[in-house]
Amino acid sequence: MPTVGVRELRNNATKIVRAVREELAEYVVTVDGKPVAVLRPYTAVDQALQRQAEADEAIAELRAIVTELAAHTIPGVSGVEALREERDARWRSSTQAS
Repeated sequence: MPTVGVRELRNNATKIVRAVREELAEYVVTVDGKPVAVLRPYTAVDQALQRQAEADEAIAELRAIVTELAAHTIPGVSGVEALREERDARWRSSTQAS
């Protein structure tokens, strides 16, 4: 795999990225001659991994919401009943204030 210094990458970014995209070229990026990164095409596998990571993050957020909601539930009262009672209480208080 060819190497490209960070200065060369900066100066020839368009050409190098075009080679990665069109020729599926891969480069080891170096700083002071030491490898620091790999520049390679973004593949279908990368896309699938990104989608999976995003889905995992969304699921974790939903689980956190469920945990938070569970901490505020009243045993024996459904969510629908609780929302109905809250709505009715707010309606009563708004009509009494008028």
